[in-house]
Amino acid sequence: MQSLSPLVASLHVAIGGAAGAVLRYQSGRALTAWLGPQAVTMFPWATLAVNALGSLLMGILAGYLFRHGTAESEQLRLLLGVGLLGGFTTFSAFSLEMVMMIERGQYTFAALYAVLSFALGISALLFGLTVMRVTA
Repeated sequence: MQSLSPLVASLHVAIGGAAGAVLRYQSGRALTAWLGPQAVTMFPWATLAVNALGSLLMGILAGYLFRHGTAESEQLRLLLGVGLLGGFTTFSAFSLEMVMMIERGQYTFAALYAVLSFALGISALLFGLTVMRVTA
């Protein structure tokens, strides 16, 4: 199997990522229209829905690529997994990585990854927010 050039691989990711970002945005708009602005302001329904759906689709894609891997598998992985689902939700990638560690029996690393992802993500956002508020 001939590997993709870095440019072609990046184009796969970019095209999928653009489509995923638009789908995420439109999903949020659709849920807001369906549930109403007050419901989506009180609880992040759109983010929850996108994360759950993205994780489901990542599982289906990973299972499909594992079972039916072909010469085009890398293109599909980049376009749909890294690009589309990565642009739709990064939580799907996190979910896949967690399950892979758990399946490999790396329970300590999986727990560490979960705790660090949550703690560092929230802390980094709070730090950035504080810096911008202080310097405003």
